[in-house]
Amino acid sequence: MIKYIMRSHNIFLGSLVFCLLSIGANTTKANAQTIYPFDVVYDTEVTLTPIPSTDVSKAFVSGFNSDAPYGLSNFSSINNYSRIDPNTGNLVFVQDATKFGLQGLPIGRDEFFGSGDDKLFGRSSATAAFDFINRKLVGSGTITITGGAGRFSGATGIFNFSETESLNVDPTALLRGKTFLSGSFQTPQQIPEPRMGATLFGIFVIGISSILRRRYL
Repeated sequence: MIKYIMRSHNIFLGSLVFCLLSIGANTTKANAQTIYPFDVVYDTEVTLTPIPSTDVSKAFVSGFNSDAPYGLSNFSSINNYSRIDPNTGNLVFVQDATKFGLQGLPIGRDEFFGSGDDKLFGRSSATAAFDFINRKLVGSGTITITGGAGRFSGATGIFNFSETESLNVDPTALLRGKTFLSGSFQTPQQIPEPRMGATLFGIFVIGISSILRRRYL
């Protein structure tokens, strides 16, 4: 009788351990991705401000499109740094001034936002060529999405873009034009596995069965 009780007890403990391990497995979450295509045209304004005693300018870009996808009607790119490449004659834009040998300047960033909490954050790089015949500045580059807010928290992705702005005889004057973006971004989606209720019920049934067997045998 004692041996039977001990054997039943061991069976119960073994079943309990198995069920607890099953709880740990069943409460894990599987990762999935929600993908958002992003193709939009923003009306943009660009300001170039020379940094004294350097050949570098600081650029600020803002954009707007009331019909932009996902309510991201506004775009801004701050703390960009531009310099003419002597080999090509093109403007090079970066968001880390140390690439131009300048220290202590803030790192740039891009942001897409609207009237709500949903936002996208990113980093960009670009080049632009002077089209003096048509009096335009023609550029292209990429935006790497590094995060977000609201339903776009944890977003990642890549946007390619091209842009054109009308040139002005005043190099510090506001440049107006359009930016064409194309790409996609994705956000992580947590999918819960089956709940542990059934497992806990199984533990209860095993325990009651073991007790009843010891009592009536």
